[in-house]
Amino acid sequence: MLNTPNESQLPVRAQVLDWLARQQQAMQDLLQKVVNIESGSRNEAGVTAVAHALAERLHAAGVPVQFEPVPGYGVLLHAQVNPEGAEAGDAPIILMGHMDTVFPDGTVAKRPYREEAGRAYGPGVADMKSGLVLNVFVAEAFARCGGLQAPLHLFFSCDEEIGSPATRDLIMARVRGARAVFNAEPGRVSGNVVTSRKGSMVVEFEVQGVAAHAGINHAAGASAIEALARKTLALHALTDPATGVTCNVGVVQGGIVPNMVAPHARAEVDLRFTADTNPDELLERVRAIVEEESVPRTQGRVIAARRTMPMKPTPDDLLALYQQGARALGFEVQGEFTGGAADSGLTTSVGVPTLCATGPVGGHAHTEREYCELSTFVPRAQAVALAVLAHP
Repeated sequence: MLNTPNESQLPVRAQVLDWLARQQQAMQDLLQKVVNIESGSRNEAGVTAVAHALAERLHAAGVPVQFEPVPGYGVLLHAQVNPEGAEAGDAPIILMGHMDTVFPDGTVAKRPYREEAGRAYGPGVADMKSGLVLNVFVAEAFARCGGLQAPLHLFFSCDEEIGSPATRDLIMARVRGARAVFNAEPGRVSGNVVTSRKGSMVVEFEVQGVAAHAGINHAAGASAIEALARKTLALHALTDPATGVTCNVGVVQGGIVPNMVAPHARAEVDLRFTADTNPDELLERVRAIVEEESVPRTQGRVIAARRTMPMKPTPDDLLALYQQGARALGFEVQGEFTGGAADSGLTTSVGVPTLCATGPVGGHAHTEREYCELSTFVPRAQAVALAVLAHP
């Protein structure tokens, strides 16, 4: 059910919108600061530095911040803005995001933050440092203007880009029982938000073969690379558009020198699936292919598997709440499905209503062309703020 602002909310609603409307340059300045910090997954120091840069802004607005160490990955950032009269245990609304990126160390030195023709560029500028900045400014707006009806929490994680191996249980525990989650992944190029996502699974496997001289004694060898190639074809055949399953062998390594039959090879596989797919059964199909003796005297085995849950559909009421605010600000937005996975899959898995891609609009994530549409910063921050204000 949509909430119409009551008369007591109208002054604070105007104050929040007006304050955010004046923050465009400050948003861009903070975005530049955090984009120019290397924070690839497992860069513990870099992720922690991003957390401190964001916390500095929050502290200045009087918002208390806590860091929860995650050894090997960085920290979790917790912050909260409470309404007057809030009681311990009141269910919060959570603004969520992740501080890690997919980019290796050295990327910032090669292509630091820059602005051109209304767009910002740089590693992680859309996915999702602009979303982190947006959430920080929404929290600051309420800290300065008041008006909250429920506690507002910020929760930023540190290992989402590699499937949240160290934080998935922490995330689910943190959000369980929340009123709603707004996850600030980048808004779609269309301007839409995301209302459902595929899940993902990354499987690492290795193949052992038999070494032999490739010229003198070729028949005595058993090529691990040939076996891996045959397994790759079988794995790719798991792709089925009808069920939404896709499979991509994206990393391969193997062999020692060209004139040796390869005794070892390894690969990493990315699988995507919908909420209708049983991920355990899918993993067993992968395992059967890996363990099959696709070349005589070779042997394959799965050495690691990690997964991200599919995002179940956003409840119609929550999407409508965001749309109502966006419409009041002068823009239309729809919900859409995407094949990309995110921590919003974890939040919906514990039954929390979740809307994803509430960050500024961006495109070409995970590439050197990644960009953020700077003109969308303020209106999308205002839209989140209106949804928070109107949430029952």
